[in-house]
Amino acid sequence: MSALGLRLPSYALFASLLAAAGLPIYIHAPKFYVDEYGVSLAALGTILFGLRLLDVVQDPLLGRLSEVLRHHRGVAVAIAAMIMAVAMLGLFAVTPPLAPVMWFGLMLTLVFSAFSFLTICFYAQGVAKADALPGMGHLMLARWRETGSLLGVCVASVAPVGLGVWMGAPFAGFSVGFAILALAAVVAMRGEWHAADLPEATGFAIILRDPVARQLLLIGLVNAAPVAVSSTLFLFYVETALEAPGWEGPLLLLFFLSAAVAAPFWGKYAERFGDRRVLLSAMVLAIFAFGGAVFLGAGDKWLFALVCLASGAAMGADLTLLPAMFATRMAKISPSAAEGFGLWSFVGKFTLALAAIGLLPLLEGAGLESAPARSPESAVSLLVWLYAGLPCVLKVLAIVLLVRLNDGKDG
Repeated sequence: MSALGLRLPSYALFASLLAAAGLPIYIHAPKFYVDEYGVSLAALGTILFGLRLLDVVQDPLLGRLSEVLRHHRGVAVAIAAMIMAVAMLGLFAVTPPLAPVMWFGLMLTLVFSAFSFLTICFYAQGVAKADALPGMGHLMLARWRETGSLLGVCVASVAPVGLGVWMGAPFAGFSVGFAILALAAVVAMRGEWHAADLPEATGFAIILRDPVARQLLLIGLVNAAPVAVSSTLFLFYVETALEAPGWEGPLLLLFFLSAAVAAPFWGKYAERFGDRRVLLSAMVLAIFAFGGAVFLGAGDKWLFALVCLASGAAMGADLTLLPAMFATRMAKISPSAAEGFGLWSFVGKFTLALAAIGLLPLLEGAGLESAPARSPESAVSLLVWLYAGLPCVLKVLAIVLLVRLNDGKDG
């Protein structure tokens, strides 16, 4: 049966919705509130970290809620998508009726909560879907899902510019486009939320007792950290270290397009050579790419484009293979998977919170400002090492953990 007949494009579209929500939260929203409303970097970093602390409790509970609503999951998904779309409009298209920092926190709480619930439902349903697919179902679904996710990020990275020209307000235009995408994704997936396909929940204990699941969660935590660091600091690096304002959008697009193009190939290589071996190769590529960014400076935007190309391709493997490895394990030990992906969702977002609370106040304390001329050289140097050097160190640690993974497979 063709991919269309298997409804795999529907999974790609829904993944693009979730990815489009993630980009503005972590890359655009903090800088938007700094530039538009003068909110301090330290305050934004504190809010993002506080919301991640909320997720310590919330994500596992949302995984349990997903199980409770298993027979009404389609309706629950539609409501959550509506909440996320409305909150995104409030974040970017509405002048804050409260203090901007409070409005930022309130809208992000709604976005984060709906995003978490949708992610858990989506990946849990994906485990049941993959088991019904021919061949290596988890890798097949991962190729469609993560390619759709990366294409969603690509669209989100240029939407504020493209829609802004038409509507006159870049981020308001993005939030309207996001609401339209939410409607399309919900409609496309409306026939996929089959409770009959889902096994009964097994609880968190069986997941946390499993040594392979614990190792994969730790690898996911450490391996997500470099992406969290680079995502948090990307706009500041381009504008301040490279002194290339206006290039943020094209470079982001190049990065995510490279990841989207590479993702299906990583999946194919993993089917042939083994997921761990291919993922290790991609991690090494990421280290070389980010290592090169350490030596760039003002005016090196074309060299940085090569860094974006290579690091984006490497990220395509991270986003495709690691979730597929975790889903494969969940299919063996916790087939309902909702609780498992509640934990996986928390792990991924917690690294972004650590990056925000750790890096933004540190750079603000060093005197970093958006305008390069107003930032001391020591602050710019710190920015470069945090953006490019720190991810290399974290990636080495992730490689060590992956090499030591004892999952009973040679590949």
